[in-house]
Formats: sequence, C-alpha cells, structure tokens
Amino acid sequence: MLPSTRKDFVSLTLSESGSYSNSKQWRRQSCWRKWKQLSRLQRSLILLTLMLLLVCGIATSPTLIGHWRGMNGDDVKNSFVVDLKNEYRSILPEPPSERKDFDRRGAFGLEKLLQGKVNVSGVLGDQNHGLDLKNADKGSEGQKPIISWRGAVIEEEQASDTDTKDTENQGDPASLALAESRLEAVREAFRHAWKGYKDFAWGHDELKPISKSYGEWFGLGLTLIDALDTMWILGLQEEFAEAREWVAKELSFDKNVDVNLFESTIRILGGLLSTYHLTGDNLFLDKAKEIGFRLMPAFSTPSKIPYSDVNIGKGTAHPPRWTSDSTVAEVTSIQLEFRELSRLTGDPKYKLAVMEVMKQVHKLDGKQDGLVPMFINTNNGLFTHQGIYTLGARADSYYEYLLKQWIQGGRIEQELLEDYLQAVEGVKKNLLKKSTPLGLTFVGELSHGHFSPKMDHLVCFLPGTLALGVHYGLPADHMELAKQLIETCYQMYAQMETGLSPEIAHFNMHDGSTQDVDVKIADRHNLLRPETVESLFYLYRLTRDKKYQQWGWEILQNFNKYTRVPTGGYTSINNVRDPSYTSPRDKMESFFLGETLKYFYLLFSEDPTLISLDKYVFNTEAHPLPVWPQAE
Repeated sequence: MLPSTRKDFVSLTLSESGSYSNSKQWRRQSCWRKWKQLSRLQRSLILLTLMLLLVCGIATSPTLIGHWRGMNGDDVKNSFVVDLKNEYRSILPEPPSERKDFDRRGAFGLEKLLQGKVNVSGVLGDQNHGLDLKNADKGSEGQKPIISWRGAVIEEEQASDTDTKDTENQGDPASLALAESRLEAVREAFRHAWKGYKDFAWGHDELKPISKSYGEWFGLGLTLIDALDTMWILGLQEEFAEAREWVAKELSFDKNVDVNLFESTIRILGGLLSTYHLTGDNLFLDKAKEIGFRLMPAFSTPSKIPYSDVNIGKGTAHPPRWTSDSTVAEVTSIQLEFRELSRLTGDPKYKLAVMEVMKQVHKLDGKQDGLVPMFINTNNGLFTHQGIYTLGARADSYYEYLLKQWIQGGRIEQELLEDYLQAVEGVKKNLLKKSTPLGLTFVGELSHGHFSPKMDHLVCFLPGTLALGVHYGLPADHMELAKQLIETCYQMYAQMETGLSPEIAHFNMHDGSTQDVDVKIADRHNLLRPETVESLFYLYRLTRDKKYQQWGWEILQNFNKYTRVPTGGYTSINNVRDPSYTSPRDKMESFFLGETLKYFYLLFSEDPTLISLDKYVFNTEAHPLPVWPQAE
C-alpha cells in the first residue's frame, strides 16, 4: 500500500499546472459519482430548486427587467396595427418611442402600480392612456414630464386640475383591482354586443338580437360607425380593425336614401370626426367631409332653418310628410359637428349655416324665461306649438348644445352662454318640483301654464351638463342642483322592479304617497339609453364621489340581467316593472354601443386624463370633439 500511496503523491505534484488540472478532473469525477448515487427523486428536487433560484435571480435583476420592458414597449408600438393594411400602419399614431414602461398590452408593470407610481390608466382598458404627472418619465434632466394618450403628447403645464386631482389615491391595490374588474365587465359587454352585431347585422344599421336579424334606417351601418370611437377608447384592437376595414371598403354615401339631418349628424358625422381626432387616420376625416357635404342641402330653406330630411344621393331635402316644422332640438343640436368640420376643412360654409340657426333662435319671441317651445317652422323661422316647455324629447339637446358650443369655441361666444344661464334659471323657476315621500328634485313640464310632473329619461342629461358648466366656472349652485337631479335619475332605476328606468316617469306630489316614481303602462319601456350613465360619469369625474360609480355598477348589472341576449347583443325591453317577463322589443339601438357602454367605461375609469374634460367636449351622441384654443 505504501508504494502505491507514494506513486499517487508523486503524480499529483509533478507540476503546478498538472496538479490543478488533475485535481479539477478528480473533483468532477467525484461529484459525478455522488450525483449518480442520488435517487431520481433527489436529482429532480435539486434541479427544480436550481431552476427556481435562476428564475428569481432574473426576475429581480433591474437590468434584465428594463431590457424586457424595452422589448415589450416596442411590441406595444406595433400591437395595434399588426393586422391592418400597410397604409393604415403609417396613419395610426404610435406611443412616444422613449416609453419603455409598457408591457405587451400597453399596461404598466404591476410593481409600479402597487407602489402608486403610475396612473391607473395604464392598466384600465388594455390602453396606454396616460401617466401620473407626479411620476412621469422625465428622460434627460430638465425635460418636462409628458402624458401619453393614444400617441398624443401633452406638456405638463397643459394638464388641468381635473387631470391631476386625486391621483394620489389611484395606487391603492384594492381600488385598482375593483376598477379593472369593472372596466373588463364593460369590455366584455361590448364584445358580447359586437358579436351579435357581427354575426347577424354586419354592415347594417341596427341589430335585432332576438330574431337574429337586422333593422335598416338609412342603410349606412349606423351601429358600426357609432361604435368606432368606443372601441378605440376601450382598447378593442381587433374589433376596431375589422370595423375600419368595412368603412374603407364598404361605406358609401352615394345612395338614393333619405336620412334624418339630426341623427346623421350626431351619429355619422360626429362619430367619424371623433374617430379621426382619436386615431389621426385620414380615412375618417375624408368620410366626414363627404357626409357633411351631402347633408348641406337641408339648409336650403326660405328661413335658413334646416329641413329634417335629406336625400344624400339626390342632393335634395324636405320636411316630414305631415308637417313643415322641424323640432328645435334637431336644428340646434348639429352645431358642434358642423363647426368642427369647418375648422378642419377651412371651409366656413358649414359653421355659417349652423350658427345662422342659433342667431335666429336667440332672437325669437315665444320663449319663457329662456325655455324654448318644441317646434320651429322651416318656412318662416318662427316657433310653433307655443306654450309647451320641456327638457325632454324635441327640446333637450338645445340646452346641452348652448353650453357645449360655448366650451368648444373657447368660451368667447357670450350669446350662447347668456342663453344657457337664462335657461337654467327658467328651469329652476318653472319646472323644478319635489316628490313625495323622499323629496326628490325632478324636472317636470309646462303646458300653457299648467305643470305636469312628467319627466323623460332623456332629461337625465341635465345633471352632467350642469356639472360640466361648473367645471368651466359657472355658478356653484348648479353643482348642487346637479347632485339633486342625479339622485332622482338613479331613483328612476332603483324604484323599478328590474332596477332599470322607464322611458318616462311621473312623480308623486301628494301626501301619503309611498313611492316617488309612478309609471304609466305605455311608458314602461327601456331603450338602453345612456343619459343617466352619462351624468354619473360627469359627477364622478368632477367630484370623485364613489357612490356614482356604485350606482352605475348596479345599472350595468341590471342591463346584463334583463336585457342581455345569450346569442349576442342586448335588447330594449317593454316592461321594467315585471322582472319575470320584461317583454323584449328585439332591438339594440346604435347608441348602446356609441354612448351607454362608453360612458360606463369612462365612469369606472380612475384616469381623469382619459378623454379630458378640459380638452374634449362630447356631442350629444357621446362622440368627443376637441375644445378649440381661444384664438380660434
């Protein structure tokens, strides 16, 4: 044994290098023998442990995380346009190239969200809408923070108080989780409605979800056009892409068809202009120019008060067959769209035509404390059916557009503001009453001096409009009235057995009443209207009171419970008072996608820069148009 031992010793010390090499080889062989002696289970456990350690090391490495995010930031830039045509790729705006914080969905990293370091908008809606101004990326030292929304870059000093308030509360994990779950519920509702439209009504005006068919009004794909900007805001990339392809290939206005001037303006012209502004895609501007031009014959009347109907193929216009009157709401609620069309085209004829209408209405006799009758004659330009005043059908959006035109134009058109303020005082003086037993403040109607406690669901636009005015510096008591009225609009839902509002409510004013809201049999239908959700959005955006979100969530759940059709789509119903048989009407109005779901999404979003109220004004079909700089 001794000779053998010496031989081993000598062999190990022949040289320094040889000693090191042989030692390494021996250790490798020894380790390999020990590894082979382990059981298969033991080897598997060791390998699993090593893999976990490796993954954890990568996940906690700032360098690797930054590289990963950078790669996915590039993915985000291309994600929205990968399936579109080459020319479309060059049109769509991209997020700023310096952004490296987005994951592949356009959302921010979870660890930053939980730390409250970024705006919630990065997660809500699969979108890269905006950054918290306090923590926005600054790039090189001294560079101003920016907000990114759909590719638009806004300097910090442009952001308003509305854009930045309450951002410190947006990093709460529980709030973020709740908001995201509600936003996803809206996206899911849209996808379900879109599925029905795509399967059974593609390219047509309206879906009939019960009979799995469609209804035609103008034959211009109303639902699809109305929903374009909703899809963009919700981040529904695939749906938007297929809708854009239809607009590019199939939408034609060269048709021998009569269209309603008001409905075509707010839905088609408004929808195309809005989508152009949000996407930067000239396809939508070109289509807007064409439909705007084709609607102009409506203004060729003796009084310059437009006819209600236009044949967009023949270039002729006419009033309804039964009257020479137009409704006041229709002729005074097309201004936002035509004014914007003039601004974009440089052609003043569109703005001049619609502002002539406003000038005439401003001077007319027949108003009562700023309140207007419902009809106006296209031959002589005078009010007809005088003595009846309502904020419901045929008059409602006149009041809305007084304020919104003033906002759109940079708040310099004083006649519009004066008419709006006078009208609000007229509402207070003539139409406001309280119900029993809860004392709800409601807006009734006046007919030749007689008050009626009748309130259309359409009137529920008013709380949001009042709140918007206060945001722009109008009297603070308007906000108090807005809060009272939105409570009433919510009760129009809450006091119904289905939790859905009727089209028209009558309010009890007699002592001993047990329920504030009464509904006549003919008024019990629900058309999936947006007005209450619209006002809830404004009230939440401007007060941050969570109860408005909760009310909206209840309403959305009831829409899902009583109006959702399993095969796709949502339907209006005939009876909100009978949960066991709501009597579906087999019709999904285009405004359900264009307005109702859009306002739900904006209501549940915690991002105040998502369609900022300082930079956009919504038309009466919920299509956002830009607020002009005062110089314009």
